[in-house]
This record gives sequence, C-alpha cells and structure tokens, in this order.
Amino acid sequence: MSEDDDDWFESAVDESDDDGESEPADSDSAFEADADSDSAFEADADSDSPFDGDDSSEEAAGSSPFDGGTDEASPFDDEDDGSLFDDDFESAFASAGDPSDDSEGFEDEDFESEIPRIDLGIDGLDQMIQGGIPERHLIVTIGSAGTGKTTFGLQFLHHGLEQGDNAVFITLEQSREAIVATAEERGWEFEHYEDTGQLAIVDLDPVEMANSLDNIRGELPALIEEFDADRLVLDSVSLLEMMYDDQAKRRTEVFDFTRSLKNAGVTTMLTSEASEDNPYASRHGIIEYLTDAVFVLQYVRTETRETRLAVEIQKIRNANHSRETKPYEITMDGISVYQQANIF
Repeated sequence: MSEDDDDWFESAVDESDDDGESEPADSDSAFEADADSDSAFEADADSDSPFDGDDSSEEAAGSSPFDGGTDEASPFDDEDDGSLFDDDFESAFASAGDPSDDSEGFEDEDFESEIPRIDLGIDGLDQMIQGGIPERHLIVTIGSAGTGKTTFGLQFLHHGLEQGDNAVFITLEQSREAIVATAEERGWEFEHYEDTGQLAIVDLDPVEMANSLDNIRGELPALIEEFDADRLVLDSVSLLEMMYDDQAKRRTEVFDFTRSLKNAGVTTMLTSEASEDNPYASRHGIIEYLTDAVFVLQYVRTETRETRLAVEIQKIRNANHSRETKPYEITMDGISVYQQANIF
C-alpha cells in the first residue's frame, strides 16, 4: 500500500514521548503510529510474525452456518505491508505499557462445573448468578438508549482491573477521551490503569472496522494474547451490524467475529441496541444466539405509572441464575441491582 493511500484505521491512543509519557495525538486519526518507532507488535514481512494472517478466517467463513459472505479480495490488501497492525492497531496496546447470597426465590443447588468463574462487579446482579460467569464466555448486554449499557461494560472492566486483570475497551461510539472522562467521574481511575499497562482503550470508526473486519478478525486474537487481556468490552456491536445491508452477509461477519473473540481466550462483553419492536431482543436478532450469556436492560412502567429500570438474565451457559426481573439504578457509583425488590 502506497504512502498516499489511506490507512484503514489510525491510532486510538496517545503515542509515548521520549520520557515514556503519552501526549494527545495531533490528528483526528483513530489509529496512528510512528513509522520509526520500535513497536512491540511490529512484524517483518519476511519473518514469521505471530500476527501474520492465516487461513482461519477464510475457513471459518466457509464453514459458517450463516454462510453468505464473499470471497472478493479486500481493497485494503497489500503484499508490501508486513502486518495489518504494524503501524495501526498495535499502537493502542503498545501505548498501554508493558505489561453470596442467593437471590430472592432462587433455591437451586450450585451448578457443578470445573470452569473458573468471575464476578461482573455489579452489586445484586452478581448474587443473581450462582457461582459467577464462566471465564472466557461471550456476554452481551442488550438495552435501549439510556439503560446504562456503556456503564455496565465500564463497571465490568473496572472490577477486573481492581483485581489485577488486564482489560481492553473498544468503542465504536465514543472517543477515548469521552470513555476516560465517564470512568473518572465515577472514581474509576482508567488513566492510571492505562499508565500502569493494565488497560488499553481503543476507539474505532465502525465503517473502517467493517471494511477491514477480515484482517481484524485474524489478528485481534494474537494482539489480545500479546497484551495478556483477561476482560474485553466492545461497545457496541450494533454499529458493526448496521454496516451490512445484506442479512446473510451480516450474519456471517458477526458469527465469524464472535468466534474469533472466543478463540482469543478472553472474557468478552458486547453491548447491543434493543429492537424497536421487542425490548428482549437485539436490533438485528443475531447476537443473542451467538453469545453464552445475555443480560437485558429495559424500562418498565409500574402500576403507578412510574418508569423504572429493570434487568433480566435471559441466559447463561454453564451457570445457574435467577430468572426474575429486578429493578436497578444508575448512580455515580455505577449500576446497583436491588435483588430483594420487585418491579410491581
């Protein structure tokens, strides 16, 4: 790819200066990296790079039950480029540094499983999940505007960071600065975790991500492994789904993308807009069938005509959980679920 061609996406986080401190990027690019810097993820085109794409994504597309994709070559392919993220996505990770009470009416016995479990970090909701979410599961939080989907994801990451986990937040909706500001307002020191190398915040343009999804899907697992991420949030998958007009193409791309995340071995939370016609379903009705756990956030109007927020656990594979609908509030401390209360 020539120097005059557009990068397919640009740096999302600040580059480090000579003292190791990051400064805001001067351009509006989402993923820009210094071509002269020694990146931890830089791959030589003539060497066996851990990030070199293989045939896994193509094989995945061919075996997908939602097969409907295309075999056309990506307009972003370039034989002279060593690795997609040599000067782009890698910089977001490199700049991050080196590295129980049961709910009311829930009387089931513990679900016997050898799968390690983790807590979400949301008071009340964790108690509705007996034993916690199995590690490396793929989670989706579905809700309409204002129900706290982004807060849900940030709180999930913050809980892991407090326990020493490494975390990645990928946003298709907001800037890195907006995400950091939202976290800092609640006392969640995301900038500190970035400085210590525990956290990487990546902002992507959804159109560029959709155009480059084949390469991202192939290289993201390797970059997650290199960063040693334990938790990842993508906010939101709905914007990615909207990039595809053809339903078969949309299903194929989302299916293969979610499978690549599961293969990366990281516990992932996706956020998704709810359907306008059904608050219990995602906008396109796809993602809930591809994930291991589904949380539904919704508005509920009570008998007194008061509008309240309510959460429901639609499913969790390999875990017992309450199926009651419980009220919750969004405060400066985050989301709190009132497991002992009822909606009506």
